[in-house]
Amino acid sequence: MKIVKVICAKGRTGFFFDDQRAIKKGAKADGSAYVGQPVTDGFTAVRQAGEAISVMLVLEDGQVAYGDCAAVQYSGAGGRDPLFLASDFIPVIQEHVAPILAGKEISTFRQMAAEVEAVQVDGKRLHTAIRYGITQAVLDAVAKSQKKMMCEVVAQEYGLNPEYRQIPIFTQSGDNRYDNADKMIMKGADVLPHALINNVDTKLGRDGHILLEYVQWLRDRILNLRQDETYTPVLHIDVYGTIGMAFGVDNYTGMADYLETLAEAAKPFKLRIEGPMDVEEREGQMKALAALTAEVDRRGIDVELVADEWCNTLEDIKYFADHKAGHMVQIKTPDLGGINNIIEAVLYCKEKGIGAYQGGTCNETDRSAQICVNAAMATQPDQILAKPGMGVDEGYMIVYNEMQRILAQLAAKEA
Repeated sequence: MKIVKVICAKGRTGFFFDDQRAIKKGAKADGSAYVGQPVTDGFTAVRQAGEAISVMLVLEDGQVAYGDCAAVQYSGAGGRDPLFLASDFIPVIQEHVAPILAGKEISTFRQMAAEVEAVQVDGKRLHTAIRYGITQAVLDAVAKSQKKMMCEVVAQEYGLNPEYRQIPIFTQSGDNRYDNADKMIMKGADVLPHALINNVDTKLGRDGHILLEYVQWLRDRILNLRQDETYTPVLHIDVYGTIGMAFGVDNYTGMADYLETLAEAAKPFKLRIEGPMDVEEREGQMKALAALTAEVDRRGIDVELVADEWCNTLEDIKYFADHKAGHMVQIKTPDLGGINNIIEAVLYCKEKGIGAYQGGTCNETDRSAQICVNAAMATQPDQILAKPGMGVDEGYMIVYNEMQRILAQLAAKEA
């Protein structure tokens, strides 16, 4: 079966683009907006509307396969590709990608994804968001041509024989970390709340007391609201490097002392801390996180550290995993480009015995989330992010429902 036409449509994402550097430098929240000047190239405001490009592949039998190009909330930070605006990149797709795909015979996902990944413009690879969305559409096209679910295509092509099961879903609260935590608890989210601790003075505290009080509140809130004592979610909090900012990025003893305090406050629930420090470059970040991980392990502190910043590409993920920089790695899906890289990243982490968190960003779309679920069902990471958005209900619904559809269809096939 052939692809006969490529169509692009401008879309909105489930959240915003935020200038992370400006926020770290003190840009103040004003309702849902931020007051201050952007500092990252391409931004016209500290917070601006998220954009996506929906890429539709019209097949010769009339079916339409599609995926959504989207980039992370904090575009242009932590070594990532620049701001992704639809008006800038639809012409790139039409000029450099559409001619390759239109008229092409559909082969395998792995082969076609590799071809998309190899496209260069002026000696540079395509923006990660473009590779992300087009490979989604390619996977959908292969599945439609074979009359299979996308997860079945992934399992077959990667030689997997997964025990299909529900994957723990991680929900994110945004700044509404109290009310949204209630939603998560009532819905029975497996991992919560993310919490968006991205400012030392207002969210962590110079001595860490603000976050400590929040962890204590969250623990008590779960104990008070849960309807079943068997409900024991993991507390996963992203601190965006603020622990290092408060205690010193190379003060491993001081950071570990604070992590131990948080872990004790979280009991009886397990605690994960994402991005404890950010040293602003990959090599230093890996070494710092590996050193803190070793200190935590040496002292037997009951906390898992999650790698995020400067761990963006498949190569980065392998590098961090090989050096035990963290107990878990976030595979931030749009940052890896093609979803073939996401699949390989999950499989590599599992091979190396490090936790695989198939994440992403609030700034994605319903379609990218659904296709990520299909990839995850085949590879079975340790947890998957509920996305897009920061409202909890919508992202959780999209990911949970897609997972249940897959499980129901697989069960029906076996019946």
